[in-house]
Amino acid sequence: MPFAPNDQLQIALIGAGGMGQGDARNATLQPGTKLIAACDIYQSRLEHMREVYGPNTAITRDYREILARKDIDAVLIATPDHWHARITTEALAAGKHVYCQKPMVQKVEEGPGVIAAEKASGKILQIGSQYVSSHVFVKARELMKQGAIGELNLVEAWLDRNSALGAWQYSLPANPNPQDIDWDRFIGHAPKHAFDPIRLFRWRNYGDYGTGVAGDLFIHLLSGLHTVTGSIGPTKVFASGGVRFWKDGRDAPDVMLAILDYPKSSAHPAFTLSLRVNLASGVGQESFGFRFYGSEGIITTSYSSLRLEKHPRETEPGYTIQTFAQKDQQAFLSEYRKQYPSGPVALRPDNEFRFSPQADAHQLHHAAFAKSIRGGGPSVEDGTFGYRAAAPALLCNQSSTEGIAFAWDPVNLRRA
Repeated sequence: MPFAPNDQLQIALIGAGGMGQGDARNATLQPGTKLIAACDIYQSRLEHMREVYGPNTAITRDYREILARKDIDAVLIATPDHWHARITTEALAAGKHVYCQKPMVQKVEEGPGVIAAEKASGKILQIGSQYVSSHVFVKARELMKQGAIGELNLVEAWLDRNSALGAWQYSLPANPNPQDIDWDRFIGHAPKHAFDPIRLFRWRNYGDYGTGVAGDLFIHLLSGLHTVTGSIGPTKVFASGGVRFWKDGRDAPDVMLAILDYPKSSAHPAFTLSLRVNLASGVGQESFGFRFYGSEGIITTSYSSLRLEKHPRETEPGYTIQTFAQKDQQAFLSEYRKQYPSGPVALRPDNEFRFSPQADAHQLHHAAFAKSIRGGGPSVEDGTFGYRAAAPALLCNQSSTEGIAFAWDPVNLRRA
């Protein structure tokens, strides 16, 4: 049954790192939502959850204890990526609504199982790529549907950083005590490895647990793109990258470029997408954005702004007859003016539109999750949407590693 509008929504957090605690904060800003439990494998983070949410907050290192509780309506999953599919599937089977951080899965083959679990459960599954709910991308979608830039042909998207924290060199405890960390539970089904705090607190740097720049950052770009264009995904993926600067033992590239081909569909013409992430880009602050190129203009977006530049095509093509003999120039102009009688080449007037909403995309995304639960759905970013963004991102990793392009079937959700 749908949640009654005035019922208290009781939630729990599984994975209390930076993203997890941010998710908990944004979720509990929603009216009638209370966090009552938290799970993490690091004791200090559990203690901090009690400092923030009160001493009665239930804490555990075993997520299964969270799923077994009948008083928890929904869970926020913000674990390392290699746990996403397993915990999401088990949480749905336990009757919980699920908000799972992106990417929905760590491996391409995990996607169908999560989608099947979502459908079988009847519960809300929302993937945590907040730009799906961003007012900037909703406005870009509106403009695209209106034909504001003519026929789309190319999209450029990027997310560049130039800082240690931006490159996932997160802080380590001063004296990490193995007794305070459930190392075996962190490793889970990943390859076994001796206790190493760096691999735990900087897990994004390692393919055993994370999905690199593609799964962490390309995924945002793909989710935003699919929101704006209505696309269901590319049919061809090629990527290249490597560790160019942050040579700290990581195996995840700090630079990656990708080219993806999107076929013509009922929602959009065929277009090409270029993606870029550079974690040592030389910029003064993080740079995130899109450029949607069309035959009559460009839409440029950032985290919190949109600019539409209208540059309609010329009213006549012009000519290059200066090298012709005079008689041939005159013959050409006679025929040309019959076809284009208006006079000299002229462009219709340019114009520009700017849009800068103030709403926070993270809060909007959590508000959408709560609304879906209380109203019985649908999810703004369900398992199918999440997988259609995750699979191409993960194929970028594989393409970069193997040096080959991959074909993808976005309709049937499988490699072509």
